[in-house]
Amino acid sequence: MEKIKWVMNKMPKSDDKWLSVMSLDNVEKARAFHKGFPQYSVTPLAHLEGMADYLGLGSVCVKDESYRFGLNAFKVLGGSFAMAKYIAKETNRDVSDMTYDYLTGDELKKEFGQATFFTATDGNHGRGVAWAANKLKQKAVVHMPKGSTKTRFDNIAKEGAKVTIEELNYDDCVRLAAKEAAETEHGVVVQDTAWDGYEEIPSWIMQGYGSMAGEAAEGLKDLGIDRPTHVFVQAGVGSLAGAVVGYFTNLYPDNPPKFIIMEAEVAACLYKGAAAGDGEPRIVDGDLLTIMAGLACGEPNTIGWDILRNHATAFLSCPDWVAAKGMRMLSAPVKGDPRVISGESGAVGMGVLSTLMETDEYADLRNALELNKDSKVLMFSTEGDTDPDKYKKIVWNGENE
Repeated sequence: MEKIKWVMNKMPKSDDKWLSVMSLDNVEKARAFHKGFPQYSVTPLAHLEGMADYLGLGSVCVKDESYRFGLNAFKVLGGSFAMAKYIAKETNRDVSDMTYDYLTGDELKKEFGQATFFTATDGNHGRGVAWAANKLKQKAVVHMPKGSTKTRFDNIAKEGAKVTIEELNYDDCVRLAAKEAAETEHGVVVQDTAWDGYEEIPSWIMQGYGSMAGEAAEGLKDLGIDRPTHVFVQAGVGSLAGAVVGYFTNLYPDNPPKFIIMEAEVAACLYKGAAAGDGEPRIVDGDLLTIMAGLACGEPNTIGWDILRNHATAFLSCPDWVAAKGMRMLSAPVKGDPRVISGESGAVGMGVLSTLMETDEYADLRNALELNKDSKVLMFSTEGDTDPDKYKKIVWNGENE
């Protein structure tokens, strides 16, 4: 069985200029925007008291994004807020003016017209962009990498987007979307990865993800948990991880939690960068085939990378069995705990946490992270069963054990 690889963060610090992207004020603007949607509700924070006792931890809480806007994943938070910020900028207005009624009304069409939002996706981000474009009467074009499933393709097409599955990996699909947007009148790339010269929209997407982090922080307080000691967050390009780490670093500037960043083994570009130790990002190429489709990204978001190199505690490279184990544990919890239906890219945190606490093979990492009976752990299940057939094969039939 392939092992989890890990490295503690010993990289030199940068000037940390991107941390302010996730300031509490910026996240509050995103939250106010999302609250204006009629589909909005706070997603559950599953308090796994039995699991915490079983693993020898103080508390384990899992933010369950399978309920987000009826889309079974958190990604819509980023795409929708980025669209609103883009339209606000183009119409010389503040994002606070971008109410749901205004964005879906006739006045917007007169003031702004119609744009075409291009994106690349394994499924969840594209579905979120397509859903938001549909609601806001805009157009969407979505490119999916090879190996994408028909279920995820159909869910995007249902929202009225033009969608294709390309014979390309994710990072090459991003390049294709950017090229087509540049050649299209009112074409805009809405991608949650940043590169030099493309940073504004990704920063808005990360702020949109901050809504989830803000809800989680409030949910912990409602449970009497003042602050998490450990935050486990998965990474593809690192936008979600950078957003979560940035938000909680700003929320607890004097005493931030330990941040554990987890990637799919075949696409562990952040882990490779951390292992190199010089602070420079690394790229992983190839087909990046993993059950964790949402994490199959080989080129880091430069904004997320900068936040993580300054504030992450450890980087982990995780084989597929880790995510599969987490899916099974969350779907069949300790008696009395709520069940969380967590998809392949959502459950890696549970798989990592249980492996570290139950296996002496990883005692060095457990001790380095100071995981013990006083630890208050927060994780994010970023998707539900977005591919129901695959979910059943793993959870019911034992695939990827």
